[in-house]
Amino acid sequence: MMLRGLVSIFCILAATLPGTEADSGTDPVPGALPFFYGLHTFRGEGDSTTVVAAIAVPVRGLRRERVDDGVRYRFDVRFVLADTVRHSVVVTVDSVFASMPRPLARQHLLHTVVEVLAPPSRTTLQRVIVTDAARPGVGQLYDSPFPIPDYSGTELMISDIAFGLPNAGTGWTRRGVTIALLPTSQFPESSFDIYYEVYNLPAGTPYETEIAIAPVDEDDGEGHVVRILFAGESKALADDSFGELRRVESALPKGRYRFTITVKDEVSGQTATRSRVVDVRGWGRGATLVPALPKRSRAGRAEPQRGDTANSRR
Repeated sequence: MMLRGLVSIFCILAATLPGTEADSGTDPVPGALPFFYGLHTFRGEGDSTTVVAAIAVPVRGLRRERVDDGVRYRFDVRFVLADTVRHSVVVTVDSVFASMPRPLARQHLLHTVVEVLAPPSRTTLQRVIVTDAARPGVGQLYDSPFPIPDYSGTELMISDIAFGLPNAGTGWTRRGVTIALLPTSQFPESSFDIYYEVYNLPAGTPYETEIAIAPVDEDDGEGHVVRILFAGESKALADDSFGELRRVESALPKGRYRFTITVKDEVSGQTATRSRVVDVRGWGRGATLVPALPKRSRAGRAEPQRGDTANSRR
């Protein structure tokens, strides 16, 4: 599809989700392929921003294929970021397949992670499309405005907060840490990992981190807040940034929770805060992380009057 066409479609079909809190998968079209996803942003190379999509597909929506002595499930993911003001588009298409000795439970989740680099922008629109690779034409899409933050400043900042299942053997790898990312709308009643990054805190600087966990009630707002404090010295790299992996050891009861992370520079007194809502579903259906295999990607500029002028990279 031409980049100009992608921009036009985004203008027509964009829905509304709140910023980098984009987690979707509710109210799918009847007969379509249901899935859930969440987007996260981190500092990228140069002036770019790394955008990571965590995607989960319930097995019940996929066609099960017989392969040798087992079964196989396959789906494709198309992730698009389009800036309709600057006429720039980033597209990646990935294939995911899982071979199992026996069929999985219908509610079992197959989840994966895709990552792209994009320029910071307040006018970006995002689209995630998942299709059943075994049934052409069967799929589902979600899209919305998605402002991409700029992490290139000099003030103290925190990235998005990413959540994953503990003891990950495979998954999204960042700064030497491997995380089995799940969309924040789909979490079990179990312990899990929290990952975030701190920017512009020079090495050796003493700092304090507070993680606040508050149940969120749609009628009464937030309930009792549990606060966890950590103190230490920055182990930042040359760019004055570092990542932190924390584990919530206690299982949370089913419900919605707001996680808020606050980092304080003990020298300057400067603070930075980031929040994200997690839905604990309490399911026992299980989840399997499957690496995504890139099929193609594209980053370029769409000229409204001159057609597709993108430079492709494969």
